[in-house]
Amino acid sequence: MQRDPGKGAEPPHSAFQASPGVPGSHSPAHAKSRRVIAALTLGALGVVYGDIGTSPLYALRDCFREMHGGLAPTPHNVLGLLSLFFWSLMLVVVLKYLGFVLRADNRGEGGILSLMALAVPQDRRPTTILSARTVIVSLGLFGAALLFSDGMITPAISVLSAVEGLQLATPVFQPYILPLTVSILVGLFVVQRYGTGFMGALFGPAMLVWFITIGVLGLRWIIREPVVLTAVNPLLAVQHFWEHGLQGFLVLGAVVLCITGAEALYADLGHFGRLPIKLAWFTVAFPGLLLNYFGQGAIVIAQGATAAANPFYALGEGYLHYPLVILATVAAVIASQAMISGAYSIAQQAVQLGYSPRLTIVHTSRQTKGQIFLPEINFALMVACCGLVVTFQASSDLAAAYGVAVTSTMTVTSLLLFVVARRRWNWPLWKAGGLIAFFLVVDLGFFSSNVMKVFHGGWFPLAVAIVVYTLMSTWKRGRSLLGASLGKVILPLSTFLDSLAKGTKPVRVPGTAVFMTSNPDGTPVVLMHHYKHNKVLHERIILLSVTTLEVPYVAAVDRVKVRELGQGFFQVRAHYGYMQTPRVADVFRCAEPAGLKVDPTHASFYLGRETLITTRRPGMSRWRKKLFAIMSRNSISAVAYFDIPANRVVELGTQIEL
Repeated sequence: MQRDPGKGAEPPHSAFQASPGVPGSHSPAHAKSRRVIAALTLGALGVVYGDIGTSPLYALRDCFREMHGGLAPTPHNVLGLLSLFFWSLMLVVVLKYLGFVLRADNRGEGGILSLMALAVPQDRRPTTILSARTVIVSLGLFGAALLFSDGMITPAISVLSAVEGLQLATPVFQPYILPLTVSILVGLFVVQRYGTGFMGALFGPAMLVWFITIGVLGLRWIIREPVVLTAVNPLLAVQHFWEHGLQGFLVLGAVVLCITGAEALYADLGHFGRLPIKLAWFTVAFPGLLLNYFGQGAIVIAQGATAAANPFYALGEGYLHYPLVILATVAAVIASQAMISGAYSIAQQAVQLGYSPRLTIVHTSRQTKGQIFLPEINFALMVACCGLVVTFQASSDLAAAYGVAVTSTMTVTSLLLFVVARRRWNWPLWKAGGLIAFFLVVDLGFFSSNVMKVFHGGWFPLAVAIVVYTLMSTWKRGRSLLGASLGKVILPLSTFLDSLAKGTKPVRVPGTAVFMTSNPDGTPVVLMHHYKHNKVLHERIILLSVTTLEVPYVAAVDRVKVRELGQGFFQVRAHYGYMQTPRVADVFRCAEPAGLKVDPTHASFYLGRETLITTRRPGMSRWRKKLFAIMSRNSISAVAYFDIPANRVVELGTQIEL
């Protein structure tokens, strides 16, 4: 999923791709480049692979649960499952994501909304319900909505599965599992407001210890039962389906848990870059996971149903058990933190791209861009996570919900990748279609096995995704209708300026007035109301419009364009990427090279506040209009979002019919 991809001043992987020196040289620049790569690789290990790294806590265990087909833990079945695990990791993580999806970078950034921006046609022809642009945007939005549900389930299942290890040592802990899990989750969400910089520095080293530990635990049992190494033979996976039929198909709903978090490889592309992500996988994460899964298989072969009840903790028998529970809990918190940061990122991008009302965005670091905290999203995630733990009560019961969220997201990614391959990479149809068809066979196989468990928890991510998608699409459509309504009453800017020049000269008062407008070519409604009722204008008037482009970042030198219109009027057009948060102080700082100097603390900002009246006019169903009005009323003010000095704001209201 998309996990805090804005960290770092600009996409940092460019820093080492252009470094001087040749391979094998010992120049200071080359040594520095290697240190940068090493640091990014360690960071990727913590942030990118935190989710997939905690999958051994429950993936193989759930293959033997009744909900997922209830396979008997026989040696033959174990080898078939291990083969499915191995080839799932190879085909989905190595081939699909590392091999192809990582190539689809949007100016260095990744994530499903970045992929959507790449896939969307560049022309702006009118869209219809079934136009290519509408379909692609709908896919991207639904994928982003699924990631919100993923962000709710990951902390719940990861922390709960880790804490459940306590009850394996003694049943005395059984009554405390749920309260302890909820307490850890609440604590995790409470500390979000203080930023993740300090914790983030510990993620990489902690996950390095985790992967080494689980790898060593697995290796001990592989040495005892080396037969598990034969599971790399793909024929064992094929034989599994041949022998077990529907039961073998249903178990895919648990096998898919071994690749949960694979979407983070792409989501964090802008933070770490391709090379560190690949290095972290092939040098640490992949070996650690394989050794642990094969070790779990070995102990199940040796001990049967006893170990199958929870093969991960069976590896840490005796004096290792409690330290392993603590380490697993730490790893689960890291995996949860990455998903929480990802939810913040998606929400910020949705706001910037116009699919969500304005939300409170708090930057928790002055040095590191991208470390953000959204109180509204944080509270919603906390309530949802705790509610999931209390409702489902066991991590195995959450597995179906988790599988549906992950497989749905991966299917959407494959579909969008096809469009990117055709339009951006100029691949012929046979090449793009053949590759994506192969990926879809895998994705839809996993998805179908999970959908069959929709009444056992799989309904939750679909319900969340439908709700979030409805909210985002309603907001976008509502803003479009609102803009159309305003467009009917907005006077062209040139007409307004001509009337001032040819008519009675207005009284001009000292100072600077800033009128924010979403239509740079029209006269702001607030300006017209102000002039109509107050009969005066400031000596200097700035018409400010802020536009979010379908790119992650806009450099400071290209961010603001200033045009002098005469009669003391200036038009300022600010352009930001969807990974950036616009602030008026930054806008005017970027405008200074063009000769426009404005002190926000001494200017007057005129803002409009619309009161929406729902009608039966065509364009959107009435219930969606009411939903849009509710969202509009609860959106944070432009004052807070654009960081406008509150004591310099004048608001004028107007009623608009939808």
